[in-house]
Amino acid sequence: MKKIIDLYGRQISYFRISLTDRCNFRCIYCSPVSKKFHFIAHEQILRYEEILEIVQVAAEMGMIKIRLTGGEPLVRKGVVDFIKQLRKIKELEDISMTTNGYYLSEMAHSLKSAGLDRVNISLDSLDEEKFKGITRYDGLSKVLAGIDAALEEGLTPVKINVVLLKDINDDEVEDFIKLTIKRPLFIRFIELMPTNHQLTEINKGHFISDLTIQQEIKEKFPDLKATLMEKGWGPASCYYQLPGAQGRFGFITAVSQHFCARCNRIRLTAEGNLRPCLFSVRELELKRKLREIPQNKVELRKKLIKQYLRAAVKAKPLSHQIGEKNISEFDMSQIGG
Repeated sequence: MKKIIDLYGRQISYFRISLTDRCNFRCIYCSPVSKKFHFIAHEQILRYEEILEIVQVAAEMGMIKIRLTGGEPLVRKGVVDFIKQLRKIKELEDISMTTNGYYLSEMAHSLKSAGLDRVNISLDSLDEEKFKGITRYDGLSKVLAGIDAALEEGLTPVKINVVLLKDINDDEVEDFIKLTIKRPLFIRFIELMPTNHQLTEINKGHFISDLTIQQEIKEKFPDLKATLMEKGWGPASCYYQLPGAQGRFGFITAVSQHFCARCNRIRLTAEGNLRPCLFSVRELELKRKLREIPQNKVELRKKLIKQYLRAAVKAKPLSHQIGEKNISEFDMSQIGG
């Protein structure tokens, strides 16, 4: 199997693709209340055919794990048929999706039948009022139904992403952990990450270190068992399991204790730019160049894609720049987290 290695010896095998910047939620750590949204124009969003073309080349180079993100990927029309086409790329070993779960209850069966392997579901509160306060949307019951549907259809392991927010949902950590007792869920507590300067107040006022929460949980549950990492479990540094529980929980410390040394991914934004790191200060404008080459010039297009993918991998930094003055400002909905 071919491999693509960056300048620091990391094998880049994971390609995260944002299908859209649209989302039905307006989460407080992603969408400032004061901000007027300027969505990417429809014609500037990568077409499915273009994404398939790029993924085919990436897979041939050794990027054999794909994650579809947004915005909310399930709001884009034609996503099921797109996954069917994606599944035809023989080099791909894993196709997953990060979703807010709102449409999963009605789409889980179709997604699984199309070839989707598994899902990560974003869920920051189990309390209806808190959920509405965080997402600015009344949808908790549908997300919970989506989790049930994902388990039933075998979109597993089903991972629940919980962004920890001090004084908002940090009192629910134990409730989330208890979800793992009777169901094979993987709960991941994720540190709040700074992005847009309009979110500075949220970032400063509600950041809490996962390390603090970990210590509290270990004191509360002294019989916790640390479990070995397995393929597909993601960037959590360690997973824990309650005695007799079906599921597990872990912590993603992107800010307080980054995992850059083992990062194996690059990103394709909804607008068609390659982003070497979530917190990169640069993007490579692949789509703009690709659209300058006629569709029938297949080899030229393939050569360009390969050139840009290699350049993106070469540009991948040793570690992210959270806390640095020159960190780029961006909207998470356009990149896919």
